[in-house]
Amino acid sequence: MIQSIQKVIKIGSSGGVTIPAKEMRRQNIKFGDEVEVIVKKANKTTSQSDEAVIATARKILSDYQQDFQNLAKR
Repeated sequence: MIQSIQKVIKIGSSGGVTIPAKEMRRQNIKFGDEVEVIVKKANKTTSQSDEAVIATARKILSDYQQDFQNLAKR
């Protein structure tokens, strides 16, 4: 899972955001792949320390995803 704050860029009459190449490689996302997108306006009141906690939690969930899935099946 990738979570980041991106600026919306103009693409014709639409808007778009990019996926950083590093994250595409890390997630093994290729051009033409389908991805799930959740859109919400960024919350500017979130502090840097909150972001660090969220990033750490997401990394733990990602690193131990299979373990958590196995526990959920019990």
